Amino acid sequence: MVVHDGGVVEDQEGSSSPCPDVTAAAEAEAEAAAAIARAARPPRPGRDKRLGVRHPLKHRRFRAGGKMMAEAGRVSSSAQSLAGAREVGEATTVAEATAMGVGSDGEDEARYICGGWKSEDGIMSCGYSSFRGRRASMEDFYDIKSSKVDDKQINLFGVFDGHGGSHAAEYLKGHLFENLLKHPAFVTDTKSAISETYRKTDSDFLDAETNVNREDGSTASTAILVGNHLYVANVGDSRTVMSKAGKAIALSDDHKPNRKDEQKRIESAGGVVTWSGTWRVGGVLAMSRAFGNRLLKRFVVAEPEIQEQEIDDDMEFLILASDGLWDVVSNEHAVAFVKAEEGPEAAARKLAEIAFARGSTDNITCIVVKFGQEEKTVDSASSGEQS
Repeated sequence: MVVHDGGVVEDQEGSSSPCPDVTAAAEAEAEAAAAIARAARPPRPGRDKRLGVRHPLKHRRFRAGGKMMAEAGRVSSSAQSLAGAREVGEATTVAEATAMGVGSDGEDEARYICGGWKSEDGIMSCGYSSFRGRRASMEDFYDIKSSKVDDKQINLFGVFDGHGGSHAAEYLKGHLFENLLKHPAFVTDTKSAISETYRKTDSDFLDAETNVNREDGSTASTAILVGNHLYVANVGDSRTVMSKAGKAIALSDDHKPNRKDEQKRIESAGGVVTWSGTWRVGGVLAMSRAFGNRLLKRFVVAEPEIQEQEIDDDMEFLILASDGLWDVVSNEHAVAFVKAEEGPEAAARKLAEIAFARGSTDNITCIVVKFGQEEKTVDSASSGEQS
């Protein structure tokens, strides 16, 4: 039986309590200086045709309509699409990106993507970064959508971290938010609609996979904004963290098999939690909730845990990321790194670079969502003119 590693590294201890701002800022400065030094003269790792490791600063931006997500030996121009996104900064065509992605040894290297988006009213913006890293294939996906339902402005952000293959994560990217927007009670009873949609999408994926032995699975960490109300729904060990009034606040709790309530639920259903390098369900899966995972479905459910928040003036930004980031960066340091950057696109890129530099062995995908950007820019400009 194949052991799926959904996040072997133990969680950072004390990540739920804020550290002093001075320490976090100092660490952010040190990391930024190190990144600049690496950019000036980046080290080149020895060739490894299985991993294809390259420095994360070697990247290009791709057009919103033609993002590229690379898997081992393959580049797909349709794997990542951004509904309603506007182009931010310099752009590279898909054809040029494909040409750039093939090294002298014929190895595919086009597997680092980043970009940004801003809402039409200018009060919300986001940046995203997705990096294959040291893994042999890319199993992370993300989705960003903006829409209107019953005259309500809807913004949806999601990170999907696959394990055992990329099929489940890719399916979520293509269907989860679409299904949610179609739910008849999405606006009137959003929390129930999220739970029902998650469960149905999981069931639909299992029905769509004709190979009964397929054990693809995926996490889902999503931020769903209905007007001024935020719902964070989580399945698995990806995570969403909020910066509010300068403090890092986790809006999701990783679904690990050794979480007391999760272990009790699994054992009540007839399952077991055992240690095999880390705590695993049935000695196989290092997370207790996921989409897919057919053979463990009785114990590994896709029921999301949902937290609600009202968007107010104290809410600065959100970070959604796969455990490729959280395995090596604490909540507080992630928030400090984002604060040190000028915009969400640069911040998302920085988080991926830092996670890679700190030795993350997983795919790394980050979305940074900032609130009130236009107002803050105007205020800064006004105060500058007054001085």
